[in-house]
Amino acid sequence: MHILGISGSLRKHSFNTASLRACLDLLPAGVTMSIFDIAAIPLYNEDVREQGFPQAVQEFRSQIAATDALLIATPEYNYSIPGVLKNAIDWASRPPEQVFDGKPIALMGATPGGFGTSRSQYHLRQVFVYLNGLVLNRPEVMISAAQKKIDANDKLTDAVLIEQLGKLLTALTDWTNRIKTKT
Repeated sequence: MHILGISGSLRKHSFNTASLRACLDLLPAGVTMSIFDIAAIPLYNEDVREQGFPQAVQEFRSQIAATDALLIATPEYNYSIPGVLKNAIDWASRPPEQVFDGKPIALMGATPGGFGTSRSQYHLRQVFVYLNGLVLNRPEVMISAAQKKIDANDKLTDAVLIEQLGKLLTALTDWTNRIKTKT
């Protein structure tokens, strides 16, 4: 099984990207994971799409289509989804193939604030309802006070958080296997 990780942050020392990288060491047996950098995806423009998908978008769509499951780590900006993440989702969801349809998805997020990206994650759930993405309900991983749990070298220092991420990866693996069995 292969999981594709997507960070909704472009920052070099993003708490969300650091959390995704930490997941690379926590994967269940038989599971691999890669992380896609959405920084090269241009702003969505239907005029551009009518001419064909830009290379970065085509690569993003291809990797989503080829993977078994997605793990999205999102910050929260102004009570919602970061624009760069929503933009990437908008590009990937365009016809002719809608690559999120039936795809198992787990969400998580890290923030210095106290709500752990809960509102951003709930907005993502709404987006994926429309796109028929199969979002894992539990466990929810909402990392608050991330600056106390992720050090200056982007390493996770909080044992409880590391355990939560391991449980999320196990749940996503089990969820994906259940979905594959039914299809």
